[in-house]
Amino acid sequence: MLVHRSKIEKRVFVFALQTLRNQLGRHVYPVHRLDRPTSGILLFSLSLQAAADLCEQFEKRTVRKIYEAVVRGHIMEGGTRDEPLREKHDRKSDKRARHCKESQQAITGFEPLKHWTIPLSAGKYEHSRYSLVRIEPKTGRKHQIRRHFNHMSHPVIGDSTYGDRRHNRLFREQLGIVRLLLHARHLHITHPVTGNALSIEAGYGTEFEAAVQKLNEHDVE
Repeated sequence: MLVHRSKIEKRVFVFALQTLRNQLGRHVYPVHRLDRPTSGILLFSLSLQAAADLCEQFEKRTVRKIYEAVVRGHIMEGGTRDEPLREKHDRKSDKRARHCKESQQAITGFEPLKHWTIPLSAGKYEHSRYSLVRIEPKTGRKHQIRRHFNHMSHPVIGDSTYGDRRHNRLFREQLGIVRLLLHARHLHITHPVTGNALSIEAGYGTEFEAAVQKLNEHDVE
């Protein structure tokens, strides 16, 4: 789903915002967005005041966002990717945006959670290697996680823009997995009314869970 209506996809008629409004029978306000193919936690508020408070938390970087992803190759140690990124624009929706801005600070923390080696070939090697990675972006640049991991030569599986087509094809044709394997797993915020710390967690969902299960089944290590 797209979060809300967009000039990018004029032929799309189902949106997370409108769907949630219909389910609750009242207005809701989006606080942040996820890339369309990314699954997991998407935060809305029930009032404009709460939305303003939560948006301020995101702007001040007091919100902790934890993602998990399946990426190509074995990442053996955790670390931090501190690499400025130039702002990405969409041809349709960002026609009037400035395209000469300097690169912006982008910081992504990560640590490996699991490794797989499976006896399926995506190219010249008989086996293919993958990692499940816990990711904590410290900044919120467009496509930051996907771009950083691509630059690290560990692209996210299923990423049609920055990923590896050979490995995407392996997952699609041999494992039956067609989606981006990037999931917003945890969100830590301050409740806008009570002021209490609030931790939110979202399970993988059917397709991400199926991908992990199939990798476990094929793993030869």
